[in-house]
Amino acid sequence: MLKLLLPVVLLMKFKSDWKSIQTGVGMLSGLVGLMCFHDMYLYNLGFELGLDFVSYIMVYLSTWVMFLVIISSQRVKGENNFFDMFLVVNLFLLLSLLFTFSSLNYLMFYISFEMSLIPTLILILGWGYQPERIQAGVYMLFYTLTMSLPLLGSLLYIYYYSGSLTMMMSGMILDGGYMSVIWYFSSVMAFLVKLPMYMFHLWLPKAHVEAPVAGSMVLAGVLLKLGGYGLIRLLFMFQKVSLNFSWLWVSVSLLGGVLVSLLCLRQVDLKSLIAYSSVVHMSMVICGLMIFSWWGMMGAIVVMVGHGLCSSGLFCLANMMYERIGSRSLLISKGLLNLLPSMGLWWFLLSVGNMAAPPTLNLFGEISLFVSLLSWSTLSMIGLMFLSFFSAAYTLYMYSLSQHGIFFNGLYSCSSGKVREYLVLFFHWFPLNILILNLNLVASVN
Repeated sequence: MLKLLLPVVLLMKFKSDWKSIQTGVGMLSGLVGLMCFHDMYLYNLGFELGLDFVSYIMVYLSTWVMFLVIISSQRVKGENNFFDMFLVVNLFLLLSLLFTFSSLNYLMFYISFEMSLIPTLILILGWGYQPERIQAGVYMLFYTLTMSLPLLGSLLYIYYYSGSLTMMMSGMILDGGYMSVIWYFSSVMAFLVKLPMYMFHLWLPKAHVEAPVAGSMVLAGVLLKLGGYGLIRLLFMFQKVSLNFSWLWVSVSLLGGVLVSLLCLRQVDLKSLIAYSSVVHMSMVICGLMIFSWWGMMGAIVVMVGHGLCSSGLFCLANMMYERIGSRSLLISKGLLNLLPSMGLWWFLLSVGNMAAPPTLNLFGEISLFVSLLSWSTLSMIGLMFLSFFSAAYTLYMYSLSQHGIFFNGLYSCSSGKVREYLVLFFHWFPLNILILNLNLVASVN
């Protein structure tokens, strides 16, 4: 694992050279891509770090998204807006993500999980656009920290109970009355807030709306996946207890997903709409993970990867629009097809991904989740039916309202897109549609 961690640390040395860091992170993501040729359960072991299939997929997603973040944040360099500090914060965030996804020890996982909060907060507070970013940062900090403290207590109790905090060596917790229920809830809630689950999701739209493009892309692309990854790692210990509460998580998530979809249909802020759509996608991931089926786990991982690429690309597009028009409001930024005709194609392609239409990765993931949920309970068909319909409805609403109509008269002219911007959008779209050709890699997780 040192061959991935040391380059990130060394790149911090070149903080004043934007192109070197951009190239370095790109080469690092290429290196991670070449590591997929293995047939072992765990590999790259050392220093209580190691990768298995799930970790590898998440590490690859982290390095890829961070590479795209640095390309799309060129405006920070152009305006000389403390860009050297900006690069250091992003690299530190990447380092904490690599530690989180490759930790084999629960305590180390917890520390690096919390460590990723600090650079995200600095990104929102330092490079955000509006004065409300302070409130958004505080929301995110307190939602996450409040639910994370019980997790620390739970991990220490696991060490006392089983004598080890190494993953897969800690014993399974038996269903031993109300104490095991409290223990289970204190362990799980930190990850459900990070995902976020409906009712604990209020920090997410605020953080997304106030964050710069880098913050939004990393939040949507990788940081939400920390919750799903944590559940995959921790839930196997609480199988007996968790099966008693599957009905709770599935019903709250499906109902919450439908309500948030309806909320999406009345958003006028574009970033807010994309942020709420993330809550809808993640609600299905929670359902897939909580019912303990192979199809559910496989679907959850595929949806997490697909959503990471698709949502990050949509935030990137929203930022390109914001840089030209100066507003994120769908009431002002209409008729973009007249101003940015080439960009209209990318809006369409990424909107197709967001509504899980073929041939995107999201389609396979959602089919897997549908199969797992229907095999668990046929009653869930009602929630899934509404969820699918409304996710297509709000995506069409976003696309048609932003692309069609009469454009803002106050806008005299604007650039129809740079090669760099189209390259970033292509790098989001290409893996999202090509990975569906080789799904045996993801299916072999199970």
